[in-house]
Amino acid sequence: MHIYANPARFLKLARPLTMWLGWSGAALIAFALFAGLFLSPKDYLQGDSVRIMYVHVPAAWLAMGGWTGIAVASLMQLIWRHPLANVAGRALAVPGALFTSICLVTGSLWGRPTWGTYWEWDGRMTSMLVLLFLYIGYIVLADADRERGGEGRITAIFGLIGAINIPIIKYSVEWWNTLHQGQSIGVTGSSIDASMVWPLLISALGFSLLFGAIVLMRMRAMLARQKIEARLRRMAA
Repeated sequence: MHIYANPARFLKLARPLTMWLGWSGAALIAFALFAGLFLSPKDYLQGDSVRIMYVHVPAAWLAMGGWTGIAVASLMQLIWRHPLANVAGRALAVPGALFTSICLVTGSLWGRPTWGTYWEWDGRMTSMLVLLFLYIGYIVLADADRERGGEGRITAIFGLIGAINIPIIKYSVEWWNTLHQGQSIGVTGSSIDASMVWPLLISALGFSLLFGAIVLMRMRAMLARQKIEARLRRMAA
């Protein structure tokens, strides 16, 4: 990773990669949603409401993946002092919060016809709501730290502490008796019919590529801002 410690070298790769990830992700999402809405069958119990999973499940994966990325960036900043780690962490926070919100909203819409309620304070939903609050706290803390000219160490420590919530989200359906169903797709197989799995996996890949494009765009914008601010400081000196 230290090969991309130089911002110029990183930007040389990030510029074409952003467009490739964005357009590829958008195309895969469009195809997956079409397949999920019109090609895959409805569930024998949940009916057509099961189609919400083609957005809900990728959003949940990326919500957790986003904070995992923040934790990795925080670790790289605190231990190896990677110059782009703080930028990567801040770039991950906003799309991570966005996908967490999408997960909560689509989950509530899915829960109403399935469970008869939009919300229940069970382990999975509550821990996902906590994740949203963590994202908001990280964004506020990172902005405050940047405004006072900090190095982002406090934000990085917060990113590592917040990672404790990720395994809680993952194993909440096993640790507590909850309304939320257990894991349907695992390393050893899937309890979902194959006709529903392939659009879901394509949707997850598409949203992941789009997520990556958003992160790269934000990193490029942050580096450009840093460059402008440094130039203004030199001019004012």
